[in-house]
Amino acid sequence: MRKKVLLTSVCRPLGPKYGDAPSVGYELLYSQVTRAQGIFSPRTVNSHYSIEYIAENLDAPTVVLQYPSKREFIRELKKGYGYVGISFLIAVFHKTKEMVALIRRYAPQSKIVLGGYGTVLSDDVLKPYADFICREEGVAFFRRVLGEPEIPMPYKHPLIVSRMKVFSLPVSGGTGKIFAGLGCPNGCDFCCTSHFFKRKHIRLLPEGKDIYAVVERYLDMDPNLAFLIVDEDFLLHKKRAMAYRECVLKSGKTLSTFAFASINAISQYTVEEILEMGIDGLWIGYEGTRSGYAKQQGRPIEEILTEFREHGIQVLTSMIIGFDYQTEDVVAEELDMLMKLKPALSQFIIYGPVPSTPFYERIIKENLLHEVYIKAPELFYRRADGFTTMIKHPTLSPDRIEKIQHWCFKQDFQRLGPSIIRIQETRLLGYQKLKNSPNPSLREKAKYYAKELRNAYPVFLAGRLFGPNATVRRGIRDLQRRIHAELGCPTLVERFKSVLAVGAALWTGLTLKLDLFQHPKLVRTTYRLPSKSWSTFHLWEEIPHKISIPELSIQVDLQHAKKQVWLRLEGVLSAANVEGLAQRIQDCLAVSKSRLVLDLNKLRWDKVDGLRLLLEKLSGYRSHIRLVLPKLSAAHPELILLATMFHHYKG
Repeated sequence: MRKKVLLTSVCRPLGPKYGDAPSVGYELLYSQVTRAQGIFSPRTVNSHYSIEYIAENLDAPTVVLQYPSKREFIRELKKGYGYVGISFLIAVFHKTKEMVALIRRYAPQSKIVLGGYGTVLSDDVLKPYADFICREEGVAFFRRVLGEPEIPMPYKHPLIVSRMKVFSLPVSGGTGKIFAGLGCPNGCDFCCTSHFFKRKHIRLLPEGKDIYAVVERYLDMDPNLAFLIVDEDFLLHKKRAMAYRECVLKSGKTLSTFAFASINAISQYTVEEILEMGIDGLWIGYEGTRSGYAKQQGRPIEEILTEFREHGIQVLTSMIIGFDYQTEDVVAEELDMLMKLKPALSQFIIYGPVPSTPFYERIIKENLLHEVYIKAPELFYRRADGFTTMIKHPTLSPDRIEKIQHWCFKQDFQRLGPSIIRIQETRLLGYQKLKNSPNPSLREKAKYYAKELRNAYPVFLAGRLFGPNATVRRGIRDLQRRIHAELGCPTLVERFKSVLAVGAALWTGLTLKLDLFQHPKLVRTTYRLPSKSWSTFHLWEEIPHKISIPELSIQVDLQHAKKQVWLRLEGVLSAANVEGLAQRIQDCLAVSKSRLVLDLNKLRWDKVDGLRLLLEKLSGYRSHIRLVLPKLSAAHPELILLATMFHHYKG
């Protein structure tokens, strides 16, 4: 138990009502990007996926808590842990200190590890609250702290899926997170991410095939998932991105993927190549027209945003308020230019100094930090969220900059309307552009756009009724007519759903006004924790090493969040080899009582023999087993037998 590990986010509740900064919360979209859009804002809780990733790649028994309450955190501490790690940002450092006090009271034997971008604070500030401080890639760091041997990349990749709601109702499908890299070589002066890793790019998934292998695992779990590639400038490394594109094209699957990219990186590709990767959403730094960052060199942003929108690619643009050259008039001009390009989503952040960045060093050297933050560092930490002016500006007061930022968010909503509607207009343009493309991959993308447009039919009535102004409401009605002209009028079921969506929108408005249901519940995930179902996890992991069968690949995934084992067989399986494999699986099931997903989708069914024995060996555990089977044009006799004995895996 000495090395049992607890990893956690900061405790809930979060938000301005509880003394936190304006954008500190559980949701990037609602708290930051669509903050002016009220009931129209998509809602999705952002977990601290870094601690799940670290937990997946340790040997020690580990528990992860996402947004526990203080009571839940104390209850967990009392179970006894050798190490407690807290992931935090600067703006919630005050909550981190409260948690450290709880650790020292209820688990004084535990070693405290601080990690996350909050660790850009100095040792003088952090050391009183920590035994260890992680300022590097977390897996290697934590394994070193625990005395575990170094492991090579790519590491084991956890499957983490987020779900989105619109009008308090779940949107179909979910988003699988793909952790492709850390850090960024661009080195923008304000960027904590880039300078935290000293302008190095750490490829967690080194090759394009490694990225696509994670996609395949997600699709095995749920073929309707969309994807988010977490990598600060994913398209910058063209060789890896194009290798990934080849994997996607070879698969013949139509993906929907959101990624982060700079103008410089995007300029290396045609829009068709980006679509062939499955990318139909990008976060692009617009920053400011005179900001002069190297990452903005390349094709004109007006050209890129227009072309991408015409091809159905949703763009989230990020603009900075508070550059020295900016006045109110300059900001208004830059905003006008951006609004003409009609991004699907927009973010407006105040130019702020983050410790460890060149911008912070310049501000300190030139004495440009406002005196109130020099005198009260704790106030500086608490307000380091991109929504507070901390530095002296040549022409604008702090209050004026913050009001301009608020005005930008409001103008974005008032001029362009809800982002959930803007996304549909982008998809319509993409459908019209690609439906007759000579490229079969792009024609399939057009079909995907059409399907998503059809799924979105119910949101238009609420948009026409509750849009921010008459002009926007007219635009929503006109867009709805254009979509109906292309794809057909709504069915009775879709009309009924539209009425339900109006009720759901009203309910959402009420919950926001009364601050109801705005906080997530605790998510607790165990990794290798000694328990009835997971005490023998090592037996499953030993299968590929203990059984060597020519032409057969055996892969084992321990899916901790779902508390199940995914066993994937790929290649040739002969009658001579079935018995040993079946016995090993049976032994694991007998001891662990785990839920098993047996994935036979990639077996060579023209060479499969002896599955009858596998069936006999595992038949006693049929209640614990789900199968993933291929769709064969002519059913294999043993495949039919398996299908009748075991249930299909349905996610």
